[in-house]
Amino acid sequence: MSQHAGPRRRRRSPQPIAVVAFAYSLPPSTLDLEWVHSLPAEAKGANCQLDINGTSLYGTHDVLNALGDAFAGDGALGNDSNESAQVHSLLSLPPPFPPAFPTATAFLASLEQRLTLRTYAASNRPTLADYALFGALKTNVIALSLVPKAPHTQRWFNHVAQLPAVAKALVDVPAQAKVKPAPASKSKAAKGDDATRDDAGKANATFELGLPNAIKGQVVTRLPPEPSGYLHIGHAKAAVLNQYFARMYEGKFLVRFDDTNPSKEKAEFEQSIIEDLALLGIKADATSYTSDYFDQLQQYCVQMIKLGKAYADDTEQEVMRQQRMDGIASARRDLPVDESLARFADMATASPEGKRWCIRAKMSVDDPNKALRDPVIYRVNDLAHHRTGTRWKVYPTYDFACPVVDSLEGVTHALRTNEYRDRNPQYQWMLDALGLRRVDVWDFGRLAFVYTLLSKRKLKWFVEEGHVSGWDDPRFPTVRGIRRRGMTVEAITQFMLQQGPSQAFLNLEWDSIWNTNKRVIDPVAPRHVALEQEGLVPVTIRGGEGKPAPGTVETREVPRHKKNPAVGTKTTFYADRVFVEQADAASFAQDEEVTLMDWGNAIIRSISRDASSNAVTALEVDLNLAGDFKKTKKKVTWLAGPKAPSSADDLVKCTLLDYDYLITKKKLEEDDSVEALLTPKTEFRTAAVADHNVASLAKGTILQFERKGFYIVDRAFDPAEPAHPVELILIPDGKASSIALKYQPPAAAAAPADKGKKGKTPAKDKAAAVAAGQAQKAKKGALPDVAPTEAVETVLLSEGDKGYSIPVKTKMYKVPNPHGHEAGEVFTKTDMYKVKPVNE
Repeated sequence: MSQHAGPRRRRRSPQPIAVVAFAYSLPPSTLDLEWVHSLPAEAKGANCQLDINGTSLYGTHDVLNALGDAFAGDGALGNDSNESAQVHSLLSLPPPFPPAFPTATAFLASLEQRLTLRTYAASNRPTLADYALFGALKTNVIALSLVPKAPHTQRWFNHVAQLPAVAKALVDVPAQAKVKPAPASKSKAAKGDDATRDDAGKANATFELGLPNAIKGQVVTRLPPEPSGYLHIGHAKAAVLNQYFARMYEGKFLVRFDDTNPSKEKAEFEQSIIEDLALLGIKADATSYTSDYFDQLQQYCVQMIKLGKAYADDTEQEVMRQQRMDGIASARRDLPVDESLARFADMATASPEGKRWCIRAKMSVDDPNKALRDPVIYRVNDLAHHRTGTRWKVYPTYDFACPVVDSLEGVTHALRTNEYRDRNPQYQWMLDALGLRRVDVWDFGRLAFVYTLLSKRKLKWFVEEGHVSGWDDPRFPTVRGIRRRGMTVEAITQFMLQQGPSQAFLNLEWDSIWNTNKRVIDPVAPRHVALEQEGLVPVTIRGGEGKPAPGTVETREVPRHKKNPAVGTKTTFYADRVFVEQADAASFAQDEEVTLMDWGNAIIRSISRDASSNAVTALEVDLNLAGDFKKTKKKVTWLAGPKAPSSADDLVKCTLLDYDYLITKKKLEEDDSVEALLTPKTEFRTAAVADHNVASLAKGTILQFERKGFYIVDRAFDPAEPAHPVELILIPDGKASSIALKYQPPAAAAAPADKGKKGKTPAKDKAAAVAAGQAQKAKKGALPDVAPTEAVETVLLSEGDKGYSIPVKTKMYKVPNPHGHEAGEVFTKTDMYKVKPVNE
């Protein structure tokens, strides 16, 4: 199966989800499925190709019909001739692409009528028709937007989306559409569509041409991290892309630690980086260190001096920086070779004289690209190196060491972010100056996220100041932090590959990557129940058919995941005394029928409340298991203790954790103070109780608490410390509410006292409002750091300082008059008389 990278067109073929899903539904090796780079010209923009019996067919409709006939014996067309005829008829139902409103609505109406009393489109199990209709609906944005108004179609659509073959296709097809392989041989099976490409700056881009000059079996990529900190989400993109291309071209992937600065590096960070890569599912074919090449690098530096392509310089650092900026040559630029070699020898001993000097490449003085203005390639550092000790006193810069060692290690393609683009000519200059093999440089846009710091220095400050628990804190964008918060390797990989070679600097919202993560975990996360402990309400089941015997606890084995039996089963306890959350209990009305999820309906017969707080203290209900759960408005979670008599004390104690961003500003500027933008409170802990099965979950297990969201076990139940609660971290699901900044500044958080009430305002309140308004007008100064997120009401008077009240709500800043005073009366030239107001 193949996504092909044709030119961008206004009308593209839809993705071949139906063809791929059907192919995945067949036994392994039944079809030779291959993703290719392009389709033959005769495909005429079709999204797939099938080679069968010496004939090539193109396009979803023809390919599906041929596959149906070929696999009719395997049930592709149903169980009999009648169902076969229905399937063939349904294959012609999808409207043409691109979608149009009239055809899309007609298509959806036909589907809704068809699926009213059916689980599947034409049989008692999935047929080719289900895959075809699902694929057509999934790629028809107009019809898809109307699905919520078609309940039977929505039920069927959600069910089919969970079929293993379809779920896999929904992941693979978009991924292949955005990551185009190198040109491959013609497929013997279905082949994919034109890869789509979103507008620049969005979360999805495409690999356009793969790597330049790539030869299968000979590609070598590398990741050169500096062992001075932990890997973060930005590094993850480089790591994923490097390994991806190495595997795609059946080459090698290297990890080389760039340990050229003893002032920053520690051995502990090398081990942490290896562990971080393992957390990303990334394994290098070989690991090396730049320090392994210090001897050769020093020899190459001497060679460059002898060739007249490098010189020693003792210009003061600030003066050198200004000279480079102004395009002024150093006074030492024409220093004789012998003297430069002598100064390099002094540097190697870190003598007082040697410490004054550095070695600079003799590239250019005034090149428009300032990266080419005689960069430093060697400098003195007499600190002990964590691997080589005190043997070396001089160290190469990254700009010199990286290209040289890349060439020596056989790297064919250097992938790096385009913030280094100005240094690409410098990279090649070093290799050419030394006569070394050239390396192809392939760059891509740097990745960042809103409300997120990626600077190692600033992240280190958070750790040292105690604002976070460590480098693996769930609030941190480090690989350890996001993995601890529930991000999966699959989601990271999919998301990074979807970015492609976008050249834009992307400052993304977190919704896309967390939504990708949700799609990964939703089909496999076991379902459990947790209730907030504060105000937990006991519910006595006093009657109704199916009521457990008084003082007893019944057990049943139920699926951990209703739509995925492979997840296994769990034990659920049923008793005549159960517990619900205070918020649910407070919403119940006398004699209201509600649904106890995974049990049945119940009718509220008695509600007891606390006289002072009005909180619900107890409920009595009658079971009504024959009731229709579709007719109840409230579906609530509940728990029963595992021992008789049922008690909340026997439930598993839990702490549910949620987090806010560490800073309150979406994007930090260079002169921003992190300390001034700290979010006041970033950790939220909620005491809860959970079902008995949670006690058996290991650390790192991802689950879903019904009606609460996805969580990851951060501290598992320990029998040695039964009183210590299980700790679980909420995993954002990509919805706006889960990724929004929770903190609100005081002005935005303040709510109006009597929202919605209208009428006359008392005179004293009018006066107070006017005074407050005048005070605000007189106030001058900086605007608030954070804009209000909720409308703030201001009361104005109709005639300035008198008249009737005019409440005004706005999220806009209050902007002072730029002239420092209130505007005067504006006169307009007119031939009309000026008439005094009648009220004066």
